[in-house]
Amino acid sequence: MASEGSNTSPAPSAPSNEGGSDQPSIEPLPERSSAAPADAPPSRFRRIRRAIIGAPRNLEEKGLFHKVSLVALLAWVGLGSDGLSSSAYGPEEAFRALAEHTYLAVPLAALTALTVFVISAGYSRIIERFPHGGGGYVVATKLLGEKAGVISGCALLVDYVLTITVSVAAAGDALFSLDFIPPQWQAFKLALEAVCIAALLVLNIRGVRESILVLTPVFLLFVLTHAAVIVGGVAWHAADLPATAQTVREGFQHGTSSLGLGGMLLLFIHAFSLGGGTYTGIEAVSNGIPIMRHPQVRTARRTMLYMSVSLAFTATGLLVCYLLWKVAPEQGKTMNAVLVERMTGGLPMGHAFTVLFLLAEGAILVVAAQAGFTDGPRVLSNMALDSWVPRRFAALSERLTVQNGIVLMGVAALVALLYTRGNVAHLVVMYSINVFLTFSLSLLGMSIDTLRRRGRRDDGGRVPWIRDALVFLFGTGLCLTILVITAEEKFLEGGWITLVVTGALFWLCLRTRRHYRRVATSLETAFEGLERIPETGAPAVAEPDPSKPVAVILTGGFSGFGVHTTMNVFRTFPGHFKGLVFASVGVVDAGGFKGEESLEALRQQTAASLDRYVTIARRLGLPATARAAIGTDTVDTAERLCERIAREFPRSVFFSGKVIFERETWLNRLLHNQTAFAIQRRLQWMGHNMVILAARAR
Repeated sequence: MASEGSNTSPAPSAPSNEGGSDQPSIEPLPERSSAAPADAPPSRFRRIRRAIIGAPRNLEEKGLFHKVSLVALLAWVGLGSDGLSSSAYGPEEAFRALAEHTYLAVPLAALTALTVFVISAGYSRIIERFPHGGGGYVVATKLLGEKAGVISGCALLVDYVLTITVSVAAAGDALFSLDFIPPQWQAFKLALEAVCIAALLVLNIRGVRESILVLTPVFLLFVLTHAAVIVGGVAWHAADLPATAQTVREGFQHGTSSLGLGGMLLLFIHAFSLGGGTYTGIEAVSNGIPIMRHPQVRTARRTMLYMSVSLAFTATGLLVCYLLWKVAPEQGKTMNAVLVERMTGGLPMGHAFTVLFLLAEGAILVVAAQAGFTDGPRVLSNMALDSWVPRRFAALSERLTVQNGIVLMGVAALVALLYTRGNVAHLVVMYSINVFLTFSLSLLGMSIDTLRRRGRRDDGGRVPWIRDALVFLFGTGLCLTILVITAEEKFLEGGWITLVVTGALFWLCLRTRRHYRRVATSLETAFEGLERIPETGAPAVAEPDPSKPVAVILTGGFSGFGVHTTMNVFRTFPGHFKGLVFASVGVVDAGGFKGEESLEALRQQTAASLDRYVTIARRLGLPATARAAIGTDTVDTAERLCERIAREFPRSVFFSGKVIFERETWLNRLLHNQTAFAIQRRLQWMGHNMVILAARAR
């Protein structure tokens, strides 16, 4: 908890009944304003923050996880909108690359649909294989090794930042394609996009489910308007389909004679690769499993089905409509805008429908940025739990959101938006490279795993495996093809930036992990053997006397670091304290909040850890007891816990351990929390004494 050594301590073991220790008291703590008297009104800042962000979640509330989790429909809105919205720019980029060879749109549409279903089928199997989520990061880590996992994780982080940026930038393009918007208003487009990112950041800090509920009507409007355009566009030209088929055949003959079969194939692969943005967002569902309603695997697979069908229908339908309506790019307008204007020209309410269509498209792109705010912080928290990035990114806010990660995603997306000036074509190239790097690693890992297991299940049974192997191998080939061609052809057009940023992030992750491991090894060596203290004298069984001086030890999980802090109390103040109270906060982080059962497991784990401290203290003849609390914010929860202990033991003095380094650098301050100092300031303001005892790490 307050002790930084808890960052590197092992997980607590089962409780011991030796010494007759009682289970620690873990009770709900009353909420109150930090560093202020209990009856003081909240500050103005706190009132404004609560109005914007919302009131804290009550961890004791029955059915809490049920209330913040997502059913399949809401998951389709929050996670599937990323994939579905890519139809606003992916098919357009592919169709543009065909130039005058538009007859290739038919096989391109067929291959696009096939690719969507193959990648979706692969990720549906990934959901079954990794039911606790994690997506590409967990898949690559488990199946290809830690280095491959962190590469996939870094690629995903950059990808989700660009998900936010490209979605909001494309939304701006769609909205400013409206013919009634004056050209001079283009100067405000970038500012409006920046405001959209900021608004989404605030919505997601309030809570994922709350943000999705707000955006659901927009998503449904997009689905209805685009379905109407695609069905209507094809039906309108139903009588011309035989003539169109003849035109496509003649186009193939002409293309073969002018380009050659090889040249036409290269053009087709080129267009297919540049349309890679169409498939972005498919992975989002496998990353978001932890926030889905139970049974999570079934909910996730249903969400994946909704997303794959809707994306395949929309992307292929638009490509066919471009061909049927002979749509060509126009300056200042998206091809979807050109298509709808051409379809509705002269129809009653045609202009109103065009405006509604483009507003829905722009809005769904803003909704699509939701996937970046939902899954990006979750990948970051998974990497934080594995010590690749600072551990503070695994912390949950009082609203049970990964607030630090959400803020980082939003700020990084804003930087990318300003750097590219909202240029969608530039962003899509940067975006697609990392998407298909992650796809390739995930499907490659699943291919190897499927071939290695050959249908063997963990329980010893067998399942058909050849079909799965073919899906993974074919998907790997498709994704690697798109990745290589996109990276090669667009390297100088922005692809190099993505590769450089991803490489730099990979290097930082390696350095962070190396630092945490070095500190852990240093502390384990320094405190080796402290967990096994021999019994001296008659064991104590009594509780500490509240009328006598009591030392309150703030500690995390059971470790030599915590025992070292306890021993230091008696070395520093020999003979003064007549009893011990061990206090700990069970911190609910992104890795632990997966349902009500996970909260109960955390309570038991915290109690078991404190029980071991109490047992050791009583073996040494010291009256000892323990107190604990559960919360998302260590400092706030610890402050309220200490206040309760101070009322129970009026002559108590609080102690905490703190790792110190010979040279305190910015990296040390970033990677190690300053919890002990924060709690000390609050307790001293409340009139309680707290001493921080140092532990040196090399």
